[in-house]
Amino acid sequence: MRFAICNEMFEGWSQQKLFRLVSGLGYEGVEIAPFTLAESVDTLSASDRKTLRREADRCNIEIVGLHWLLASPPGLHISHPDESVRQRTVEYLKELTTCCKDLGGKVMVFGSPKQRNVAPGLSLQEARERAIGTFRQVLPSAERNDVTICFEPLPSNETDFVNTAAEAAEIIEALGHPNFQLHLDAKAMCAEQEPIAEIIGRYAPYLRHFHANDPNRRGPGFGELDFAPIMAALREAGYDGYVSVEVFDFSPDPETIASKSIEYLKQF
Repeated sequence: MRFAICNEMFEGWSQQKLFRLVSGLGYEGVEIAPFTLAESVDTLSASDRKTLRREADRCNIEIVGLHWLLASPPGLHISHPDESVRQRTVEYLKELTTCCKDLGGKVMVFGSPKQRNVAPGLSLQEARERAIGTFRQVLPSAERNDVTICFEPLPSNETDFVNTAAEAAEIIEALGHPNFQLHLDAKAMCAEQEPIAEIIGRYAPYLRHFHANDPNRRGPGFGELDFAPIMAALREAGYDGYVSVEVFDFSPDPETIASKSIEYLKQF
């Protein structure tokens, strides 16, 4: 296992400053939210992408991939009743796979709760069929760019579409494509009925990426969640990807969050 950290909490920082800090703390990767680079990645030039990747390389940091994929631009949705909205979403997700490759990334974490909620007037089954159709159109681009889209189950207080690893696995199996797999998030799994370690063990064959955080929305070790059994379950499952620190409460400050989180995780 290797450790990465998500970039959105470093508000106002240059990416170069971020890369230097986290490399010095022992992280090997950084995960990028596209909206922190541009409202729409199609405005991010090839030169800009090369520069960002070069700055990461200089600090011995791998850009792991992308997350918060549809936070911007506005108006995107994977199962919207309007086909034109879904098609714009398909095209943007395709562009994200290209951007991810250009930055050296291998995974795209699909969380985006608002952009996957069941739209008014649709049944859950209709939303599911439309979402599968959207991803099916994107997957040739993901395969071409050697990027894996990792679907993230999220709790019911964040979205009404795919709240459990079991539901995510159903979509993964329906698509049946090696470039569409599973992402698990410690905070989100706390809302499930099963212990986190059991979820990891059961769905390990699909697992390609992992977020470390606490139900209090802070970093690992900043709350009550014990990561000892979580890390043990990942090791037992043979997981060799990144454990990426993702937080939503940016206090007390990025340096403290980054340093204390990796210090805590390295105990295990």
